[in-house]
Amino acid sequence: QVHLVESGGGLVQAGGSLRLSCTASGLTFSSWSMGWFRQAPGKERDFVATIRWTDSSTYYADSVKGRFTISRDNAKNTVYLQMNSLKPEDTAVYYCAAGAVLGKYYPDSTKYRYWGQGTQVTVSS
Repeated sequence: QVHLVESGGGLVQAGGSLRLSCTASGLTFSSWSMGWFRQAPGKERDFVATIRWTDSSTYYADSVKGRFTISRDNAKNTVYLQMNSLKPEDTAVYYCAAGAVLGKYYPDSTKYRYWGQGTQVTVSS
């Protein structure tokens, strides 16, 4: 059984930083691309970032480019999202997800097979 468990969320002031972690079990982590998505109240789930399993190439939503960094540690079965210069509009529940074959469709949440339960990030102004 596959489990993805996020941690590291919390309350932070605008301009601050947080690092989210997502630890996976029940799958061969190194063979899965990993993504982060977020969902604000009343809004759809949006793509944030992805890191491919093949070459660890990374992709970001325009809204977070230059502020967020996704990385992975295959030895720890963990993917990270370092979030800097946080803004109130970054407030959301953040989810990690595992996808096998993404191609150019990496922003599409339906391409990810496994999901974590989410962690709340709140940025105060």
